[in-house]
Amino acid sequence: MSTVSPARPSAPGTSGDPAVPSAAPARGTPALARVVRRETHSPRTVAMFAAVVLVILALVYVGTEIVLSLLGAAPLLVAPGPAFGWVVALPTAEPAAAVIAGGVGIAVVGAVLVVLAVAPGRLPKHELQWGERAVVVDNGVIAAALAQHLSLETGLARDKITVGVAHRSIDITLAPAAGEPLDVDRVRALADAEIARFQLARPVRTQVRVARAPEQEWDR
Repeated sequence: MSTVSPARPSAPGTSGDPAVPSAAPARGTPALARVVRRETHSPRTVAMFAAVVLVILALVYVGTEIVLSLLGAAPLLVAPGPAFGWVVALPTAEPAAAVIAGGVGIAVVGAVLVVLAVAPGRLPKHELQWGERAVVVDNGVIAAALAQHLSLETGLARDKITVGVAHRSIDITLAPAAGEPLDVDRVRALADAEIARFQLARPVRTQVRVARAPEQEWDR
């Protein structure tokens, strides 16, 4: 989630806002779709590198144990023969619940590695639907624009509004002074209207919270 507290431009796409880039027309073309995906997703380079390093270390360890066994030297941890026998005997080992739990854990780790290898990562950006043009905006710009709009509309100080923008949700935290009146329903309506004006390509869920007291919390 991208969270912004200091002041920023009033709204993405307004006149003179330098933070909103736009691509070439022909929004529906495959080429432009690839450009947008490249701007909003990132490769899993770090996760893939870490997985490759772990696999290499495991292979080096196995190779070292095999060489030590062939030379008749003491193993680092366990000799290949006993280790292989332990793996073969696992299906009949006791307690069976522990064996099943271990197998499930290994399967989960394998599934996570597969997902990391196949699925791309997401960058903190949102695509806006602006006619035939593709517009990609940082989450921080959207957060700052929304916070500034709410500050102007409600009269609440800008530093009392914190907006966090994630891929599927927008979290708004208000911190009014003690005794300062605040219509949360109106704030939610203002936020929904401004978010609709942004024309985000993917719908987001809005949450509005008041930090004045723990019991004063509203979620949508």
